[in-house]
Amino acid sequence: MTRSVSLVIEGPGGLLLVRRPDDDESLPGVWGLPAASLREGESERDALLRAGREKLGVEIEPLELAGEEGRMRDWRARIVAGEPAVPQAAGGTQYVGLRWGQPSELAPAARAGSLCARALRRVVGCPW
Repeated sequence: MTRSVSLVIEGPGGLLLVRRPDDDESLPGVWGLPAASLREGESERDALLRAGREKLGVEIEPLELAGEEGRMRDWRARIVAGEPAVPQAAGGTQYVGLRWGQPSELAPAARAGSLCARALRRVVGCPW
């Protein structure tokens, strides 16, 4: 079973939220957290660093575990270099939008089945 990690990056405007493309297989058009599935033999830390580089174009520093839901773990992180931008040239799911928002804005993603949104909303105490 695939394990995944997501980035919980806070800034002056709230949390960094990303929008999946409308043709995404699992969560079409949904706003959520940047995430990556672990590759075989890859550590969570390496997957987090890869998500920052390949999905947002930034270097990040993982800080602490923020929440967990099933096979998804949310990690608080901070940007140490670069400005986030989407989409990036790397393969895999690339996001089509990026903005700063509030945890309450993850409700549609949580209802659609997003594990990272469910984990974070549970931690911060937002209703579904």
